[in-house]
Amino acid sequence: MKIAILGAGALGCAIGATLTEGGHETWLIDRSAAHVEAMRSHGLRVDDARGSRQVEVRASTNPSEVGPAELVIVLVKSFHTDTAIRGALPLVGPDTLVLSLQNGLGHEDILADAVGRERVLAGKTYVGGVLRGAAHIESGVVGKHTIIGELDGRVTDRVRRVADAFNGAGLTTQVSDNIVGTMWDKLLVNVATGALTGITSLTYGQLYEEPLLKATSLAAVAEAIAVAQAAGVTLSMTDPEQAWTLAAQGLPAAFKTSMLQSLEKGSATEIDFINGSVVRWGARHGVPTPVNATLVACIKGIERAMADRQNAGSHV
Repeated sequence: MKIAILGAGALGCAIGATLTEGGHETWLIDRSAAHVEAMRSHGLRVDDARGSRQVEVRASTNPSEVGPAELVIVLVKSFHTDTAIRGALPLVGPDTLVLSLQNGLGHEDILADAVGRERVLAGKTYVGGVLRGAAHIESGVVGKHTIIGELDGRVTDRVRRVADAFNGAGLTTQVSDNIVGTMWDKLLVNVATGALTGITSLTYGQLYEEPLLKATSLAAVAEAIAVAQAAGVTLSMTDPEQAWTLAAQGLPAAFKTSMLQSLEKGSATEIDFINGSVVRWGARHGVPTPVNATLVACIKGIERAMADRQNAGSHV
């Protein structure tokens, strides 16, 4: 299968390397010229449970060079989704499918506006990755599963074909007839810890030692569950404690959420697509979400202070 990965960060590279080694013509597309050039010159260095190796990958900054793919996997930061897909329309041919594996909710609508809802698939992945430098990642694929599905819940031949391609390459994948519910399940886990660690700068180990923060987390998750239920979404969990427990499962005490990592790097977060989604859906369905609205406001305040500091620094 010819596959293009839009956004070759840690996760894009981890999935891209796996699909490449599985025999698929896989293109890693990224805005960073240095990262792409390093991958083209030396391959992608992958450190994982099997050790360290160089994987010869196809990489480009220019979607026109790649041409139409059978599948486009979208893995850019949430707030870049619209710009990225509109800049990557040369990847989209008559039969191209577009699959978002991003965190949070709302990307499917953005992609549908750009390429048509009929070609959009949704999914969630628990694959992990850390970008160690240009063309160098630490990858966690083994034992991590990916779930994909049609937005309307049908189990179609085309979604099965994508799952077969992924499974054949060693990317454990299942097809869901309730992908929206699956996305909400993952959202609950992100709601449980992301914003709280971003605001407090705490690692998982520190967060889980603070009863007050646990109480806030459970309140935020309870709001999200109420919103999902009002929207008619079928969840796999109905107790906020489940999301709180699941969030830290198998992770070291020193682990930092992606939201905290973004803030520490001085970049914007995906808050609008996580807690912000809960607030938007709540407003749509008449469910109050004061805890999530407060968490969004606090993260936005931190982002504003950070941007002001960066602007002040650039004017010195």
